[in-house]
Amino acid sequence: GRLDGHREVLGLWVGGNESAKYWVGVLNEIRNRGTEDIFIISVDGLTGFADAISAVYPKAEVQRCIVHQIRYTTKFVSYKDIKAFMNDLKGVYQAPTLEQAEEGLDRLEEKWGSKYPSSVASWRNNWPQLSAYFKYPYELRRMIYTTNQIENYNRQLRKVTKTRTIFPSDDALLKLLYLATMDITEKWTGRDRDWSKILSQLCIYFEERIEPGDLE
Repeated sequence: GRLDGHREVLGLWVGGNESAKYWVGVLNEIRNRGTEDIFIISVDGLTGFADAISAVYPKAEVQRCIVHQIRYTTKFVSYKDIKAFMNDLKGVYQAPTLEQAEEGLDRLEEKWGSKYPSSVASWRNNWPQLSAYFKYPYELRRMIYTTNQIENYNRQLRKVTKTRTIFPSDDALLKLLYLATMDITEKWTGRDRDWSKILSQLCIYFEERIEPGDLE
């Protein structure tokens, strides 16, 4: 998303082993093509991605996708406990403030830590990236707490490629994805209805990194 409130696809990449080295290459390409600064990056826990972001965009805040985190957490929880566990987990990720979220995490660990240590440890170990969104207002939180927007875009790309199991080359695949992207992004004409409020807060949080010309 740009400061004018509109979304944009910065690039398409095929292949790669999703290592930190690979993601550094992707991010360097984005930077070399003109994206000088990124305020907040939403990620889904891909291996090496957070380290690559720190290397290329050291000022960027990383928000790990809460939806992906919940999916990972609950796969360790038995069916008979899932309802109670999720109710307690909501006290963490739906908390109105960081302090209340941390108190909710303490309660979650006290109640479920011995029975589901991997689930609770995953929140503890990734807490800095899971909790970044608590400093922001609701309107901005809902934009960054999940990677659903990119997943929706990927879902539309899969509709185009699912009828073909084999492509003669990566270039052939990229050309098809590029044409699909042009069709998809042509519909991205609107802005979030709360964008004015969101922008005013971004200008406060990132005041030193926003030039007057960035808002034109």
